Amino acid sequence: MKSNTSNKHLSRRTFLESALAIGAAAAATTLTGCGTPHSFAEEKEKNKLDGGAFDIVIVGAGGAGMAAAIGAADQGAKVIVLEKMPVAGGNTCFAEGGMNACCTRFQKQAGVQDSVELMVNDTYKGGHQKGKMELIQHLCENSNSAIDWLDSMGITLSKLGMSGGASVKRMHRPATGEAVGKFIVKGMVKQCQKRGIGIICNTKVEEILMQDGKVAGVRARNPQGLEISYHARAVIVTTGGFGANHKMIAQYRPELIDAVTTNQPGTQGDGLVFSQAVGADIVDIGEIQVHPTVEQSTATLLSESIRGDGAILVNSKGERFGDEMRTRDVVSQSEWAQPGKFAWAVFDKTVHDNNLSIKEKFVPRKLIQIADDFNSLAEKMKVPAATFAATVTSYNNNIAQGVADPFGRTKSLNPLVKPPYCAVKVAPGIHHCMGGLRVNAKAEVLDKNGKSIPGLFAAGEVTGGLHGGNRLGGNAVCDINVNGRQAQDTALKFLKQ
Repeated sequence: MKSNTSNKHLSRRTFLESALAIGAAAAATTLTGCGTPHSFAEEKEKNKLDGGAFDIVIVGAGGAGMAAAIGAADQGAKVIVLEKMPVAGGNTCFAEGGMNACCTRFQKQAGVQDSVELMVNDTYKGGHQKGKMELIQHLCENSNSAIDWLDSMGITLSKLGMSGGASVKRMHRPATGEAVGKFIVKGMVKQCQKRGIGIICNTKVEEILMQDGKVAGVRARNPQGLEISYHARAVIVTTGGFGANHKMIAQYRPELIDAVTTNQPGTQGDGLVFSQAVGADIVDIGEIQVHPTVEQSTATLLSESIRGDGAILVNSKGERFGDEMRTRDVVSQSEWAQPGKFAWAVFDKTVHDNNLSIKEKFVPRKLIQIADDFNSLAEKMKVPAATFAATVTSYNNNIAQGVADPFGRTKSLNPLVKPPYCAVKVAPGIHHCMGGLRVNAKAEVLDKNGKSIPGLFAAGEVTGGLHGGNRLGGNAVCDINVNGRQAQDTALKFLKQ
């Protein structure tokens, strides 16, 4: 889809409000209770709160926001993180597969030959040659140091895997096999607590405050409707995309209006709205990614690492229909072309045991079919048993005999030979917004003339231009760590000017 840099501002939505300063609101009510009654609007005006002054205010406590906070605190900055949801983590909590990085010590230990150039080429090609090369180059060049930075804090991603569109194994995962997002969030929350970094939840930022054309802080609001202002010369926006805002999605991809989403409810695009209000430009806003393996009744994501470890996809006829390791957009289109517009992800015990999220998310909720042989599994899947058994047997035999895969699959050709066998019914679901705020490699937010807005920075899914027309699995987790740290580094240099 063609990149969209329209001048049209995104529509404002009703914002959730914070739980901060309830006590202050109650005290104010008590003081005025014996006097002349006031309207609620008058009370709100009288009880505007001052949240204090900081070097940097970070809006959004997902992976990018916490990476920025930790980096800034380690350089001595006074920082606060404002999060509109009840808990920290954001969409990072739902990241399943891993983190792409090249030239890491874990790759070297495994004998994987990778390079910055190869990762750049994979990312640019996977994004249909629409991504901004400056941003791609920066991401790939700094991916190795991001892995080491996480490792230095005990957030170690040592297990390697494949992802669609990657030339080599560069997806880094926890050794335990657990989902990468939850693993990183737990580690980062612990690191924030260790440093005494304040993460104020249930606090919804509505406006970036400006003074003389420069950032001066933010205005937020609590559940009682009271305004809270936080003052800072630098604001880092890490609010994520708008994948849970179907009305906003419909403006750019109306065909996705009824699609399920893997995004957490707070992913509403508010960071785009309040940043545009102070002159920020947007780019590639119509580029919205769907993920091919989403369980539809619960919108639960089946990790790309499942296919990266060897799973195949079959349709309702029990037949494979393409190379499962193609990019997400291509696999999704192939699924939509199948009868019923769905597929079954089929794998064996080896893949099951290698991915803890299956045990945690799919088995307890009975979202998975399990059987000791292919015929029994086919019966549970309600697909023709003979055809299905022949499909899997042919797949296994071709691997054993060194015969080229008929669909051109060359990566993660691991035979499915260890029972019990498993199947999860999947179809595409809204997953990631590639478009967002226009930024440069320094994480400075740019206006429509390409000039930086003094004191405004951004990182993560709220930004656009990096992934182009399609994001490779594993690049989002790389993005939040590389560019979250970059944003705080640039912000601190700005403050020293």
